[in-house]
Amino acid sequence: MHRAGEIMFPRARLDALGDGVFAVAMTLLVLDVRLPEEFHPRDGAALLRALLDLLPKFLPYILSFVVLGLRWMSNIQVRSEAEFVGRPYTRWWLVYLLLITCVPFTTLVVGRFGNLAPAIWLYAANTILISAAAFRLMALTPDLEREGLRERQASLLVLIVSSLLAIGFSFVSPRHALWVLVLNFGGPALGRWRGKS
Repeated sequence: MHRAGEIMFPRARLDALGDGVFAVAMTLLVLDVRLPEEFHPRDGAALLRALLDLLPKFLPYILSFVVLGLRWMSNIQVRSEAEFVGRPYTRWWLVYLLLITCVPFTTLVVGRFGNLAPAIWLYAANTILISAAAFRLMALTPDLEREGLRERQASLLVLIVSSLLAIGFSFVSPRHALWVLVLNFGGPALGRWRGKS
Protein backbone atom coordinates (compact mmCIF):
# COMPACT_ATOMS: atom_id res chain seq x y z
CA MET A 1 0.00 0.00 0.00
CA HIS A 2 1.09 3.54 -0.56
CA ARG A 3 0.59 6.58 1.58
CA ALA A 4 -1.90 9.25 0.57
CA GLY A 5 -0.27 11.95 -1.54
CA GLU A 6 2.71 9.77 -2.45
CA ILE A 7 3.71 10.00 -6.11
CA MET A 8 3.27 6.65 -7.83
CA PHE A 9 4.72 5.47 -11.14
CA PRO A 10 3.14 2.96 -13.55
CA ARG A 11 5.10 -0.29 -13.29
CA ALA A 12 4.37 -1.10 -16.95
CA ARG A 13 6.27 2.02 -18.04
CA LEU A 14 9.28 1.06 -15.91
CA ASP A 15 9.21 -2.46 -17.35
CA ALA A 16 9.09 -1.07 -20.89
CA LEU A 17 12.06 1.18 -20.15
CA GLY A 18 13.91 -1.80 -18.69
CA ASP A 19 13.25 -3.94 -21.77
CA GLY A 20 14.64 -1.18 -23.98
CA VAL A 21 17.76 -0.71 -21.85
CA PHE A 22 18.45 -4.45 -21.80
CA ALA A 23 17.95 -4.69 -25.57
CA VAL A 24 20.37 -1.85 -26.28
CA ALA A 25 22.97 -3.05 -23.74
CA MET A 26 22.87 -6.60 -25.12
CA THR A 27 23.27 -5.29 -28.68
CA LEU A 28 26.14 -2.94 -27.83
CA LEU A 29 28.14 -5.83 -26.36
CA VAL A 30 29.06 -7.22 -29.75
CA LEU A 31 30.39 -3.95 -31.19
CA ASP A 32 33.89 -4.54 -29.83
CA VAL A 33 34.10 -8.02 -31.39
CA ARG A 34 35.25 -7.00 -34.85
CA LEU A 35 38.17 -7.28 -37.17
CA PRO A 36 40.33 -4.17 -37.60
CA GLU A 37 39.31 -1.90 -40.49
CA GLU A 38 42.82 -2.09 -41.93
CA PHE A 39 42.74 -5.91 -41.99
CA HIS A 40 42.74 -7.37 -45.51
CA PRO A 41 43.37 -11.12 -45.48
CA ARG A 42 45.36 -12.59 -48.35
CA ASP A 43 43.75 -15.99 -47.98
CA GLY A 44 41.36 -18.07 -45.91
CA ALA A 45 44.08 -19.08 -43.45
CA ALA A 46 44.81 -15.42 -42.61
CA LEU A 47 41.11 -14.79 -42.06
CA LEU A 48 40.81 -17.87 -39.85
CA ARG A 49 43.81 -16.74 -37.74
CA ALA A 50 42.29 -13.28 -37.36
CA LEU A 51 38.94 -14.77 -36.30
CA LEU A 52 40.70 -16.99 -33.75
CA ASP A 53 42.49 -13.91 -32.43
CA LEU A 54 39.05 -12.49 -31.59
CA LEU A 55 38.35 -15.28 -29.07
CA PRO A 56 39.65 -13.27 -26.08
CA LYS A 57 37.02 -10.62 -26.91
CA PHE A 58 34.31 -13.15 -27.72
CA LEU A 59 34.35 -14.87 -24.30
CA PRO A 60 33.51 -11.65 -22.39
CA TYR A 61 30.78 -10.94 -24.96
CA ILE A 62 29.17 -14.35 -24.41
CA LEU A 63 29.47 -14.12 -20.62
CA SER A 64 28.02 -10.62 -20.56
CA PHE A 65 25.18 -11.60 -22.87
CA VAL A 66 24.34 -14.53 -20.58
CA VAL A 67 24.59 -12.36 -17.44
CA LEU A 68 22.28 -9.74 -18.97
CA GLY A 69 19.96 -12.40 -20.35
CA LEU A 70 19.65 -14.04 -16.94
CA ARG A 71 19.03 -10.68 -15.27
CA TRP A 72 16.33 -9.84 -17.83
CA MET A 73 14.69 -13.26 -17.42
CA SER A 74 14.73 -12.97 -13.65
CA ASN A 75 13.13 -9.53 -13.88
CA ILE A 76 10.19 -10.89 -15.82
CA GLN A 77 9.87 -13.96 -13.58
CA VAL A 78 9.36 -11.93 -10.42
CA ARG A 79 5.74 -10.91 -10.39
CA SER A 80 3.85 -8.30 -8.47
CA GLU A 81 0.16 -7.57 -8.28
CA ALA A 82 0.94 -3.86 -8.01
CA GLU A 83 0.32 -1.75 -11.09
CA PHE A 84 2.05 1.25 -9.54
CA VAL A 85 5.27 1.61 -7.59
CA GLY A 86 6.60 4.35 -5.33
CA ARG A 87 9.52 6.70 -5.67
CA PRO A 88 12.05 4.50 -3.77
CA TYR A 89 11.41 1.55 -6.07
CA THR A 90 11.64 3.81 -9.14
CA ARG A 91 14.95 5.30 -7.99
CA TRP A 92 16.46 1.85 -7.39
CA TRP A 93 15.13 0.69 -10.77
CA LEU A 94 16.99 3.57 -12.41
CA VAL A 95 20.17 2.73 -10.48
CA TYR A 96 19.79 -0.89 -11.62
CA LEU A 97 19.38 0.19 -15.25
CA LEU A 98 22.38 2.52 -14.96
CA LEU A 99 24.48 -0.46 -13.87
CA ILE A 100 23.07 -2.53 -16.75
CA THR A 101 24.13 0.18 -19.22
CA CYS A 102 27.69 -0.05 -17.83
CA VAL A 103 28.00 -3.72 -18.85
CA PRO A 104 28.99 -2.98 -22.48
CA PHE A 105 31.80 -0.71 -21.24
CA THR A 106 33.09 -3.17 -18.63
CA THR A 107 32.87 -5.95 -21.23
CA LEU A 108 34.92 -3.86 -23.67
CA VAL A 109 37.57 -3.22 -21.00
CA VAL A 110 37.82 -6.86 -19.98
CA GLY A 111 37.78 -7.94 -23.65
CA ARG A 112 40.73 -5.70 -24.47
CA PHE A 113 42.65 -5.90 -21.20
CA GLY A 114 41.55 -9.22 -19.67
CA ASN A 115 45.15 -10.07 -18.90
CA LEU A 116 45.23 -7.20 -16.37
CA ALA A 117 43.65 -7.67 -12.95
CA PRO A 118 42.01 -4.20 -12.74
CA ALA A 119 39.92 -5.04 -15.83
CA ILE A 120 38.58 -8.10 -13.99
CA TRP A 121 37.94 -6.01 -10.88
CA LEU A 122 35.95 -3.45 -12.87
CA TYR A 123 33.81 -6.08 -14.56
CA ALA A 124 33.24 -8.01 -11.33
CA ALA A 125 32.40 -4.85 -9.38
CA ASN A 126 29.77 -3.99 -11.98
CA THR A 127 28.14 -7.43 -11.70
CA ILE A 128 28.23 -7.32 -7.89
CA LEU A 129 26.57 -3.90 -7.88
CA ILE A 130 23.92 -5.14 -10.33
CA SER A 131 23.16 -8.01 -7.95
CA ALA A 132 23.02 -5.71 -4.92
CA ALA A 133 20.61 -3.36 -6.71
CA ALA A 134 18.47 -6.34 -7.75
CA PHE A 135 18.27 -7.53 -4.13
CA ARG A 136 17.19 -4.04 -3.08
CA LEU A 137 14.54 -3.97 -5.81
CA MET A 138 13.14 -7.27 -4.57
CA ALA A 139 12.85 -5.80 -1.08
CA LEU A 140 11.01 -2.75 -2.44
CA THR A 141 8.69 -4.58 -4.85
CA PRO A 142 5.11 -4.13 -3.62
CA ASP A 143 2.87 -7.21 -3.40
CA LEU A 144 5.74 -9.48 -4.46
CA GLU A 145 4.67 -13.00 -5.42
CA ARG A 146 6.90 -15.62 -3.81
CA GLU A 147 6.88 -17.99 -6.79
CA GLY A 148 10.24 -17.85 -8.57
CA LEU A 149 11.77 -15.69 -5.85
CA ARG A 150 14.20 -18.36 -4.60
CA GLU A 151 15.42 -19.00 -8.14
CA ARG A 152 16.13 -15.32 -8.64
CA GLN A 153 17.88 -15.00 -5.29
CA ALA A 154 20.05 -18.06 -6.02
CA SER A 155 20.96 -16.69 -9.44
CA LEU A 156 21.99 -13.36 -7.90
CA LEU A 157 24.05 -15.12 -5.24
CA VAL A 158 25.84 -17.15 -7.92
CA LEU A 159 26.64 -13.91 -9.75
CA ILE A 160 28.05 -12.32 -6.58
CA VAL A 161 30.08 -15.39 -5.58
CA SER A 162 31.44 -15.95 -9.09
CA SER A 163 32.39 -12.26 -9.33
CA LEU A 164 34.20 -12.39 -5.99
CA LEU A 165 35.98 -15.58 -7.07
CA ALA A 166 37.00 -13.89 -10.33
CA ILE A 167 38.49 -11.00 -8.34
CA GLY A 168 40.38 -13.44 -6.12
CA PHE A 169 41.57 -15.52 -9.06
CA SER A 170 42.73 -12.35 -10.87
CA PHE A 171 45.55 -12.06 -8.32
CA VAL A 172 46.83 -15.45 -9.50
CA SER A 173 45.98 -15.44 -13.20
CA PRO A 174 44.06 -12.45 -14.57
CA ARG A 175 43.92 -13.97 -18.04
CA HIS A 176 41.91 -16.95 -16.75
CA ALA A 177 39.92 -15.23 -13.98
CA LEU A 178 36.99 -14.40 -16.23
CA TRP A 179 36.33 -18.11 -16.77
CA VAL A 180 35.05 -18.28 -13.19
CA LEU A 181 32.00 -16.34 -14.35
CA VAL A 182 30.96 -19.38 -16.40
CA LEU A 183 29.46 -20.54 -13.08
CA ASN A 184 26.55 -18.21 -13.90
CA PHE A 185 25.34 -20.70 -16.48
CA GLY A 186 24.40 -22.88 -13.48
CA GLY A 187 22.55 -20.14 -11.60
CA PRO A 188 19.05 -21.00 -12.89
CA ALA A 189 19.57 -24.72 -12.20
CA LEU A 190 20.74 -23.95 -8.66
CA GLY A 191 17.69 -21.75 -8.15
CA ARG A 192 15.32 -24.50 -9.30
CA TRP A 193 17.07 -27.03 -7.06
CA ARG A 194 17.00 -24.61 -4.10
CA GLY A 195 13.33 -23.90 -4.76
CA LYS A 196 12.48 -27.60 -4.49
CA SER A 197 14.29 -28.06 -1.17
